[in-house]
Amino acid sequence: MVRRSHVDPQRVREEIAMAAARLIAEEGLDYSSAKRKAARQVFGQARVAGEWLPDNDQIEEEIREYQSLFQSDSQPAVLRHLREVAFDWMKRLVQFNPYLTGAVLNGTAGEHSDIHLQVFCDNPKEVAIYLLNANIQYDVSETRHFGGRSPVETLSFLWRDTREDAPIGMHIALYDTDDLRGAVRADARGRTQRANTETVATLLSQGDASAAIGSTPPPTQSKP
Repeated sequence: MVRRSHVDPQRVREEIAMAAARLIAEEGLDYSSAKRKAARQVFGQARVAGEWLPDNDQIEEEIREYQSLFQSDSQPAVLRHLREVAFDWMKRLVQFNPYLTGAVLNGTAGEHSDIHLQVFCDNPKEVAIYLLNANIQYDVSETRHFGGRSPVETLSFLWRDTREDAPIGMHIALYDTDDLRGAVRADARGRTQRANTETVATLLSQGDASAAIGSTPPPTQSKP
């Protein structure tokens, strides 16, 4: 374990956050995996106490800094494309009350990022039927419930508009209609964690691809 008497915990968090941000931006790691790998890069096999690790907000800010320094010529266009694809899928799934969440919403998505949608409906199984009727093959997994309840079923698949396009990972988490109550409250920084179709349309119309909600005032057959 890193000894408190010899290391400044604030500096530890900063170093791990910067290393994790690079791993997420360049390799597409998720926050948890990036945090663990970054801790090993910074301190080798020495165990770092959990309270010394950066939180996700700190890592997110480092991602934004990294992207502005090293990916400013490519990341905004990639982000906008992902938001356009997400918006198209939200229109397709409009009957299921879709919301966008994750990096595509908060503005830190890059070339390795997937699109994460949440749907809220009385019968989530109907979403699976919709995909099957559209000839879309999906995998089933579970996602942690944002409210801390039992995990929710999630349908995942790769999507591309044309055969020439790189496939994009799509994940649709299935929630009951009642789960939407209180789900769109802003966090301590005034940002919402999910956005409906109208809000995503507003983001796209702003022209600032890096904009995140609160930080600043389409159907075709799948072609694997």
